[in-house]
Amino acid sequence: MSDTDAFKGVKVMVIDDSNTIRRSAEIFLNQVGCEVILAQDGFEALAKIADHQPDVVFVDIMMPRLDGYQTCSLIKRNSRYRATPVIMLSSKDGLFDRAKGRLVGSDQYLTKPFTKDTLLRAVREHAPQHAA
Repeated sequence: MSDTDAFKGVKVMVIDDSNTIRRSAEIFLNQVGCEVILAQDGFEALAKIADHQPDVVFVDIMMPRLDGYQTCSLIKRNSRYRATPVIMLSSKDGLFDRAKGRLVGSDQYLTKPFTKDTLLRAVREHAPQHAA
């Protein structure tokens, strides 16, 4: 199965206050056929999540208003989205950040800047089996 077949139709939400990060993630994911939903912060993401029901969520830790930990926690507390994989994005690769991410229910931790390969590997690992 080609890479594009593996990812076709997978809905991925990318929440990051950096336009550069959102755009690069969108380009990488679109290239393999993912449907991409972008949000600048946790509030925008929470407003969009019900409409789009993403298969995987990437969320930046450091964001204004509602940070990544709070956003992840709110997603995981909702019974409809508890099983939705949430992957934390951070420019810091600290043990404390990883531990705190686990506490709020994140499924994985990626350090920025990420590569296309690490991004797609995370989607492959966490997306429902139609992306296997």
